[in-house]
Amino acid sequence: MGDQHMGKRPTSHDVARRAGVSQTTVSFVFTGRDGISAATRDRVLAAAAELNYRPNLAARSMRTQRTGRLAVVIPVSGLNLFPVLEGAASTARDAGYVVEVISLSSSPDERAEGLAAVVESGDYEGILSFSPVRGPQPTSVDSGPVLLSLSEFDENMHATGAFSDARPVAEMIERLAEMGHRTFLHIAGPPDYPAAVARRDAYLATIDRLGLESLGVVGGDWNPLTANRSVQDLPDDTPPLAIIAANDVLAAGAIRGAVSRGWKVPDDVSVTGWDDLTMSAHFIPSLTTVFQDRQRLGASSMQRLLAAIRGTEPPAQEEPLQKVVWRESVAPPRSR
Repeated sequence: MGDQHMGKRPTSHDVARRAGVSQTTVSFVFTGRDGISAATRDRVLAAAAELNYRPNLAARSMRTQRTGRLAVVIPVSGLNLFPVLEGAASTARDAGYVVEVISLSSSPDERAEGLAAVVESGDYEGILSFSPVRGPQPTSVDSGPVLLSLSEFDENMHATGAFSDARPVAEMIERLAEMGHRTFLHIAGPPDYPAAVARRDAYLATIDRLGLESLGVVGGDWNPLTANRSVQDLPDDTPPLAIIAANDVLAAGAIRGAVSRGWKVPDDVSVTGWDDLTMSAHFIPSLTTVFQDRQRLGASSMQRLLAAIRGTEPPAQEEPLQKVVWRESVAPPRSR
């Protein structure tokens, strides 16, 4: 038999009963009021999730002069951030908010004007930007929406925050050196990408620190044909070799260049990439690369905005957003 309450919209009273708290406490959790412990808030949110409860945003706005709406603003050029936006939106939904994504002009002046219009509209309790923005910076709901401007990307949406951390480069080179590799090559990305520059610098510093041989830094764009040509231009007696490519696309070009020369990957040439593209696990051989948890970046950024709105401390980041995924494209070098 079906649930006798099937089809009935759950209420805050239902959530209160499930969580073992008062209806007022449920209201305080969803309006971001102070004085609610983290444990109580978690219990209320868990009960709401179990019941599929969503607060009545229109009624809440009438009672509290809050809108129940948040905005995420991004430049036009940043529309490839779906996993980040998905993480931010799902986190906001779990807290009872509706999220709108607003695309701003790529021009800094027009972007500032557009942001000011969003702030002054009165439509949003909070506004999240993943890149620095110029505009009014109210700090509390009483003086307008909370505007949280992060530094995860620059104005061109090139990674400058957590995703420009190049420490995995050192980890990969160290592991390859432990396998016996002594000769390395770096295929770099464009110099106007801070993350590409960070990976290049980490490569050079690690090679120097470990006393390894580098055949140089080549490339300078995201074109796999450039990577292919860079490998084709190497001397015939180069292998064994380990190639550190700045992303998976360049790694694919490097593998193609090596195979075209009759070199075997990973017996003669080990190759690593970055980004963990979906296709990378299906290369032959599968590609060792760096996974970036973009969805968790979006979620943690939204948690910071929600904490700013509520006047609470955001949760601590539990673990790095990037990790090396070891696959078949690396192996101990075969003797010459």
